[in-house]
Amino acid sequence: MQIGESFVGDGVNAAHVNTVLGHRDGPAGTAWATALATPSEGHVPFVAVLRPSLPVKPMTLFVTKAAPASDDHGLLIWGPAQAGVAAGVADAVAEGSIAEPDTSTHVLIAAVWVNPGADDADTVYRNNREATRTALANGAKDLPAVSDVLAARGTPRNPFYTPPEESEHPFPHAPQEHA
Repeated sequence: MQIGESFVGDGVNAAHVNTVLGHRDGPAGTAWATALATPSEGHVPFVAVLRPSLPVKPMTLFVTKAAPASDDHGLLIWGPAQAGVAAGVADAVAEGSIAEPDTSTHVLIAAVWVNPGADDADTVYRNNREATRTALANGAKDLPAVSDVLAARGTPRNPFYTPPEESEHPFPHAPQEHA
């Protein structure tokens, strides 16, 4: 199973995509089918298509992380975000992040954030295409490297919060084993 993540863009039109790629007969396939069969209010997973009746391969389940807040927000989810995800998956296949034989044996779940304040369909499309392509490339390479995670642990930040600088790391020493 490959798990990927990518955040592309800034402001209300940024894209945040998490991906899970795995064999249809394994846990990813079970999760894919279960999610499709059990929608919840405001979160209705659907198959991503490049155009009507042409689903992208591997079959990709688009799962929104934000329930549609308005008709316009819903249109951005179902339109440009979904088109961007589908195109990003096709890009990943073309670039080799997903092996072509796997397109018929694997399924993909894409959890996608579209900000309720998003207001530019073309930017939403471009950002979701790039975020999906990058998440899949990262998953194929097993990124991030643990060394990068450890190097960044003292300075976490995201678009919604940056903690104040600390004069000293709150946990400067790893736990010691006692004999």
